[in-house]
Amino acid sequence: MRRFFVRRSPVHGRGVFAVARISAGETLLEYKGKLISWAAAQRRYERSAAEDGHTFFFELDDGRVIDGAQGGNSARWVNHSCEPNCEAEQQGSRVFFQALQDIEPGEELFVDYRLFV
Repeated sequence: MRRFFVRRSPVHGRGVFAVARISAGETLLEYKGKLISWAAAQRRYERSAAEDGHTFFFELDDGRVIDGAQGGNSARWVNHSCEPNCEAEQQGSRVFFQALQDIEPGEELFVDYRLFV
């Protein structure tokens, strides 16, 4: 049974939504994509037509980046919220989203991107 689906989000572009009830603490999705250096990510961004800084880059603790636009999955569509219902957990060079609270069917999944302006 499918646990998530991607559709238009009222927040921004596309989003990931729960199909079934998700329990707090449950591991939901792995953020997949090509593992590249930060320098390579910067070059890709400069050559892209990304609007308003929108990318599918997920920075790892060691300075490398997962590029979800290259071999990525549905996790790249999880949107940002300052009050997220999921969090990202890094395990080596892999990143998993885990539920911070119970999530009901139809609810959108959110993580805090921890962006600094």
